[in-house]
Amino acid sequence: MLTQPEQKPEPTWLTIIRLLRWDKPEGRLILMIPALWAVVVAADGKPQPLLVAVIVLGSLATSAAGCVVNDLWDRDIDPQVQRTRNRPLAARSLSITTGIVVALVAFACAWGLSLYLNPLSFWLCVAAVPVIVLYPLAKRVFPIPQLVLSIAWGFAVLISWTAVTARLEVATWLLWAATILWTLGFDTIYAMPDREDDRRIGVRSSALFFGPYAALMIGSFFFGTTFFLAWLGAWCQLRGGFWVALALAAIVWTQQYRRLRSHHVLPIQYGQMFRQNVWLGFILLLGMMLGSIF
Repeated sequence: MLTQPEQKPEPTWLTIIRLLRWDKPEGRLILMIPALWAVVVAADGKPQPLLVAVIVLGSLATSAAGCVVNDLWDRDIDPQVQRTRNRPLAARSLSITTGIVVALVAFACAWGLSLYLNPLSFWLCVAAVPVIVLYPLAKRVFPIPQLVLSIAWGFAVLISWTAVTARLEVATWLLWAATILWTLGFDTIYAMPDREDDRRIGVRSSALFFGPYAALMIGSFFFGTTFFLAWLGAWCQLRGGFWVALALAAIVWTQQYRRLRSHHVLPIQYGQMFRQNVWLGFILLLGMMLGSIF
């Protein structure tokens, strides 16, 4: 009788890569996008390269820390959800101690990078930490935990903008509002395939809270994102490239809303729509750069 060869265990470093979600770059990039929006618009399309590098590395370290903290809180919930049951802490591939150490290292890297920033930006970084650490608890007690995540995302705008200007301005809050609504939109889409598992476990999400009106609310969030980005473009006198990018984004968001309204969305398509938002974010970033310079 032939026997199956034993599968070699995954190297620990690869398991840690999965814990940090660096094997799924879309989620890391989508946090970086609002931070880059802010630094580009605040610097009139010509940010200092070193500052951009600090923001990129800082967003990677912060999002990595946030992922580990989330998995530490949810290590007993994730095994009950199809999408998350193979995460390293859920599958007990890594110990809790290892998870805590990795989170502390990621936070330490983010802290070291934040020392490059001015005092206002630094203290905004400090203020963001409790939101990041407590976000996973929101799904246990708050009906729309995606709003807490959106506020955490919004700090990326406040930190990066003030890193350039050392002050908060009207344009800062316009971009902040756009980021909050955009995050609510794409993260509600992300939560939709988990609705049955979340309902069974008793975990809250915006997809569950809005119920049959989820598609309508997502469309409203994307409409609000378009509105505030257009207001930002007018306020900052951004030129043609920005408006082309915004028009393209608005078309895709409208298509996503119509698809969600059709009620014939396969689970895999929710992930596709989430990834589309990553690319839309970079298209808008390019539009902001071109609209600021030309």
